[in-house]
Amino acid sequence: MSDDAESAGEADAPTATNDGQRFDRLPETPADREVEGRASRREVIDWWEERFGIDPSAFEEYTFWEKGAGKVWIFNGEATDPSAVEAIGMTFLRTRQEHWKPTTRAATRFGGLATQNVIELDPEQAVAFVAGDDQDLPEWDGDWGYLIATHEVAGESAPIGVGLYLYDELRSVVPKGSRADLPVVE
Repeated sequence: MSDDAESAGEADAPTATNDGQRFDRLPETPADREVEGRASRREVIDWWEERFGIDPSAFEEYTFWEKGAGKVWIFNGEATDPSAVEAIGMTFLRTRQEHWKPTTRAATRFGGLATQNVIELDPEQAVAFVAGDDQDLPEWDGDWGYLIATHEVAGESAPIGVGLYLYDELRSVVPKGSRADLPVVE
């Protein structure tokens, strides 16, 4: 093949880029990826299964979209062209960083399905957590990293947010706008 023919072939290859102002559907698999660094649907679902033990069937009716660099949104249904909207569904996961991070909204929506990396907080710990306070919890013997924090409400465990567990400390990553001052209820 001549140099000119090779150059012409390279010019025809797709060079998709991420547009931070537009929603783009996640590719189904890594092999379908057109934008470097973009997570695939399969990778997102596999991550939730591996990290939190959530069965992949929980996400069958949902589509996944990226807007910005690694901000993944989940939408219950289909959208043909969501590029002109400001939001679609809810923010779900941050992927373009060293460790993927679930959003508080995703944890409260899907955390009840989690079977691993779930930390149950007593009433005082739950109050501190939703207030945004970090706390020493050396008794946790599970994985380090992002955990789904839960608290017993009306006799059932309810997810209340995402925490980062490192060095015997649970760090609350509840967004400032979602923090609450709650009374301790026993």
